[in-house]
Parts: sequence; C-alpha cells; structure tokens
Amino acid sequence: MKKNLRIVSAAAAALLAVAPIAATAMPVNAATTINADSAINANTNAKYDVDVTPSISAIAAVAKSDTMPAIPGSLTGSISASYNGKSYTANLPKDSGNATITDSNNNTVKPAQLEADKAYTVTVPDVSFNFGSENAGKEITIGSANPNVTFTEKTGDQPASTVKVTLDQDGVAKLSSVQIKNVYAIDTTYNSNVNFYDVTTGATVTTGAVSIDADNQGQLNITSVVAAINSKYFAAQYDKKQLTNVTFDTETAVKDALKAQKIEVSSVGYFKAPHTFTVNVKATSNKNGKSATLPVTVTVPNVADPVVPSQSKTIMHNAYFYDKDAKRVGTDKVTRYNTVTVAMNTTKLANGISYYEVIENGKATGKYINADNIDGTKRTLKHNAYVYKTSKKRANKVVLKKGTEVTTYGGSYKFKNGQRYYKIGANTEKTYVKVANFE
Repeated sequence: MKKNLRIVSAAAAALLAVAPIAATAMPVNAATTINADSAINANTNAKYDVDVTPSISAIAAVAKSDTMPAIPGSLTGSISASYNGKSYTANLPKDSGNATITDSNNNTVKPAQLEADKAYTVTVPDVSFNFGSENAGKEITIGSANPNVTFTEKTGDQPASTVKVTLDQDGVAKLSSVQIKNVYAIDTTYNSNVNFYDVTTGATVTTGAVSIDADNQGQLNITSVVAAINSKYFAAQYDKKQLTNVTFDTETAVKDALKAQKIEVSSVGYFKAPHTFTVNVKATSNKNGKSATLPVTVTVPNVADPVVPSQSKTIMHNAYFYDKDAKRVGTDKVTRYNTVTVAMNTTKLANGISYYEVIENGKATGKYINADNIDGTKRTLKHNAYVYKTSKKRANKVVLKKGTEVTTYGGSYKFKNGQRYYKIGANTEKTYVKVANFE
C-alpha cells in the first residue's frame, strides 16, 4: 500500500513547515487541508503520528528616510507535514487571509506593521487532515518537533503541543487552529553579520575548544558542558562601533551532538563521556536573520581515547579511497605493494561491495579501500592459462589448468598487446593471467 502524505491546498501546504524563523508577508487563507493516501500506521513509541511543523518568515516595516522609501512589513510561510518519513510542503498565498498575528501583549498586528527584533505569534485557523475513508473513526495524535508549534482541536481549547483527534466518517481530522510562537521580523536594512568571539581576548573565532574532567564514574552532565562553552565564547553583531549580543541555545546543541554519537543521556542530564566530541553551536540574529555556527571540540582528559582494533595489510593493486556511500574521496591513492592499516573486518557499503575502513592513529577515518585490492577475488579458470610477466614474456613455466581456482587482485590491466590481465599471487612479482582465461 502506498504510504505518503499529500498537501492538497496551497494554504494548507503553507502552514505546516519547520521551525519559526524570520521572513516576509504571511499569506494564509481559508481552511488548510492535508491528505494522506494510506492507512495510518502509528509508531507506538512515537509521541504523535503526524508531524506538523510550520516555517514562518517575517520582514519588518522600514520608515521612509532621505535615502529610501518606506517599506511595509510582510509575512510569508509554508506548511509541511511529515508522515512515515516523507515530507510535503507548499507555499502560502500572498495575502494575510484569515491568519492572525499577535505581539507579546496579545495585541493584533497587521503584517505591514511588523517591527524588527520582536517576537510574534501567528495563528492559522481551520486546519484539517484527510487520511481517507479507510481510516474513518480512528484516533490519531498530531504534534510537532518544533516546541513553538501548538494546536487546538476545538474553539476555546487551550493550545497544546499534541492533540488526539478522532477521524470523521471521511477520515478527516479537523483542528480549530495551529499556532506558531516566536516568529521574528527581520530588518532588511541591517547588514551586520553574526560572529563568535573569545570571552577572554575578544578575538573573533571560527572554531572552539573546551576541556572538562569527567567524574570518577567517567560521566559528565550536560549542564557542565554548556557552562564551559558559554563561559568561553559569545556571539554578537558589530555595528556602529559596538557589539550586540546574539543568543544561542548551547544545551540543544550539546544534546544534538550526543544524539549524533548515539550517546544516551539520563533524565537528569548525565552521560558516559567519550574522550572527545564536537558541539556545533549556532547563533541566529532575531534582528536580521543572519547566523553563524561555531564547532566546539569538547575534550575529556581523564577518559581514555578508545583505540579501534586494526591490522596491517599489503595493497596488491593501486587503490583509491571511498566514503561510506561508496563514492570516491579526492584523487589520492595507495599504490600497490605498500602497506595500509585497516579495520579487522570488511564492511559492505551502499553498492554491496566489501571495503576495509582505513585506521589512522587508532581511529576510524571514514575512508574505505575496496577489499578486492587487498584480499583479492577467487576466480575459476575456464581455460588452461600461462602466467605472464609482460605481454610477450612468461613469468615462469607454470601452466594453470582449467578448473583451477586462482585469486586475482583488483581490476584488470591492459597490456601493450591490447589484452587485459589480472594480477595473481600475493607478492610483488610480475605475475599476470589473461582475463580471457576466466571467461
């Protein structure tokens, strides 16, 4: 059965996309409808079945000056909905329709009146999801990965991060509204970039590093990592000879870094510390939407750096390096008869071929060498074969009999006579057999 989620109206498409950030005129009109062409297959471990995440962009109004005309504020956005790992997005129309914008004092604001560096809430009413009549009467949970997004099922309900909805006889889930908080209008006339700075020296930095000791059980707490980073670096925009701080969420960055390394974190923030890990801290200006990311290497000196078991292997055929997706990395290669340190076992990559991962200084590099260039491939001769040194000279007087299993290394070589040969023998001698003898 086909399982996907399809947005059927531009308005609908518009208001369910990823996190609130800054942007242009908010066009939402009429009711929003999202269709799913399949039965609901809820994950019992998930907090919700359908992920709805709006992305809103707002531009602040600019007053008329001697150098430029007045610019009205505007708001635009898009809605995407995720279901079973697929995401579908459409743009909002270019009028404010029946979407409501409110400021921090709950005052209604028109798009043209939006001000820079102020947080707004955008509310879109009458959102519905069509999951098809085959799902009529089922109960589903609607939520969002974005904490700024909330929902109301019925008019008068308090906004909630998730709502349970029973589908009607047509398989439709109807919501009274979707709300997106912390939408900031950007000032298009403010061009200052965001930079990270060293707290002690005041110098601009593009990478960072902190060192923290783990406790006697080899554990760290997220709060200690956050404190170490925040005490050493800050983000700001420089304009008119002064710095204006830009806030950033270090805690979320640390959690994301640990999650990427599949490191479990307890309910109170403790985790088994690795020797090193990298936290990518991102600061985004609410004033003009510009951002910067600072990769911070966190080192835990009293936790040993694990060493990957490895072995030394001889390359029998010139070998290029590949990444985990089996795509070639650069133009460097290891030439034949040289040794290389690799993992103890091979790994099958995306193309189904076995590779050895290269190990350097006890660490996996993410670079791979085709195992055929090291271990070779066993092939059975279909004809009697001589062993050659060159296209004209035999390497020895040996005759390999039909049916003999021979190990060949890497791809074939084309000799001066135009014929192709495989290298045989795990040695540095010039010993080759014609490819045609295996065919």
